[in-house]
Amino acid sequence: MALDVTEATFDRDVIELSRQTPVVVDFWAEWCGPCRQLSPALEAAEASRGGRVLLAKVDVDSNQALSARFGVQGIPAVKAFRDGEVVDEFVGAVPPAKVESFFDSLLPSQADELLAKGDELSLREAARLEPRRADIAVALANARLARGADDDALAAVEDHPDDFAAQGIAARVKLVQAGVGADAFAALDRGDRDAALDGLLDALAGLDANGAAAPAGARDLLRQAFVGILSEGDQGDPRARDYRRRLSAALG
Repeated sequence: MALDVTEATFDRDVIELSRQTPVVVDFWAEWCGPCRQLSPALEAAEASRGGRVLLAKVDVDSNQALSARFGVQGIPAVKAFRDGEVVDEFVGAVPPAKVESFFDSLLPSQADELLAKGDELSLREAARLEPRRADIAVALANARLARGADDDALAAVEDHPDDFAAQGIAARVKLVQAGVGADAFAALDRGDRDAALDGLLDALAGLDANGAAAPAGARDLLRQAFVGILSEGDQGDPRARDYRRRLSAALG
């Protein structure tokens, strides 16, 4: 059953809840004929998905600030929220088939479900289903690194040169093969990110001290590995900003 939400409850019942479960919000009014036409299709779509997508309703007459907040100019206006943000929307009394498709688009794909399982077999299948997804490739590479299969980890990410995390894993494998930064990556495997980043900065300083004796390309690989580790962490962490500053200083 659809949940009636107000300006007072919207953030709790839509924004926060959408971080766990997608929420479809129907902006409507009692006097709106198309709204009454659309409501049964929305309610049926929610009921048939067994709680995997939730439906909320906002009376625009009673909650004008919410209408303004989300740019509602005509009703019915339907907006889908996931992870606290609007991810899709439509306006008007669309056919039930379009409503069903709209709800389906909010559900995790088979690859998403396999990614959530996290084991290597599931990740391999997810990568086969959606080979362009760098997040799946990175998860698969990390699973392979955990069992010491560095070459297989490199193979998992080599088709994602534009993703920082994937670049970082590829750089890690190449650095270890060149005998650079092994202690830093051992710290990363222990879950000590700061020690890993400090170790990579030390390795970078060591390259500069060794000059021509440094392996070819190691300086850029260290940069890529460093940025890759940072990209998988909280971007708002003040320590991440400090490490980015330190990397910039080290690179000159």
